[in-house]
Amino acid sequence: MLIDLPTVWAGIIAFAVLAYVVLDGFDLGVGILFPFFPARHDRDLMTNSIAPVWDGNETWLVLGGGGLMAVFPVVYATVLPALYMPIILMLLGLIFRGVAFEFRHRTTRGAAWWDAGFWLGSTMAAFCQGIALGALVQGINIANRSYVGGWWDWLTPFSLLTGLAVVVGYGLLGATWLNLKTAGPLQARARRIAMYAGVGTLGLIGVVSLWTPFIRAIYFERWFQWPTAFFSAFVPMLLAGCAVALWHGLTTDKHLQPFLAALGLFVLSFVGIGISFYPYMVPGALTIAESAAPESSLQFLLWGAVILVPTILAYTGYAYWVFRGKIDPEEGYH
Repeated sequence: MLIDLPTVWAGIIAFAVLAYVVLDGFDLGVGILFPFFPARHDRDLMTNSIAPVWDGNETWLVLGGGGLMAVFPVVYATVLPALYMPIILMLLGLIFRGVAFEFRHRTTRGAAWWDAGFWLGSTMAAFCQGIALGALVQGINIANRSYVGGWWDWLTPFSLLTGLAVVVGYGLLGATWLNLKTAGPLQARARRIAMYAGVGTLGLIGVVSLWTPFIRAIYFERWFQWPTAFFSAFVPMLLAGCAVALWHGLTTDKHLQPFLAALGLFVLSFVGIGISFYPYMVPGALTIAESAAPESSLQFLLWGAVILVPTILAYTGYAYWVFRGKIDPEEGYH
């Protein structure tokens, strides 16, 4: 075929992962921020703001994971053994978070425990996602298309830093989402938290960005050698633009602008990772072409993606449209 199917599929999976990060990131962020809003009424409003969309947001995680297994089986078979622990903890966090989300509305006496569970599950899921990303960036030991590293290779200072960065970044997304969806004292507090989280997110992005080129020689070459340096030079400038838009939106009582600016920080960080990785699926070990499934499988699966991805986008967009606007404090979760 004239179409480079492995690259097309790498783009589809990258899009699914990015969609999960920017969509599920803000509702995980709402859970991360629970300790800053101790009042039961505020927490009810926070969960009501994400109740219509949080289940659908996780669809992208299923699409990304399932697509990786079907389209890049070698990557799936080598990356998962390297990241079993953070992935298992992430899934446990998502499960416990989901249970706590439902149960906290069904009890008064035990609500505090379920609130703590919702916070813990959200924070653990976000932290483990960041650890998995950091472990992948720093590299996975692969020989003869098999993982040959140790059980704890994922646990390094760099992966812990990226874990913290994702938690703070999701907190920023959650705070800007609450600024968009709520009003009154809750919105005002969310706006103040977003300012601190924005500074923390930008600082951590800066530290991770300065550290990354020195982890592997391929990153240094990508960031500072022609022609890829031409593209990587734009990312910091665009990040600065998003930072200005975020600060301006928060200080002038804008509602949508800070949320879009926070999403922009994540999208641009994701683009930076893409520039560092391409054409590898696993940096320095497996390229997109050599880790892809047979061409016939890619063709067959692409028909499903052509139907599935627009369908998910359609019902996701419809859900956000139907539940647009501010949360009504008088309405409950059902």
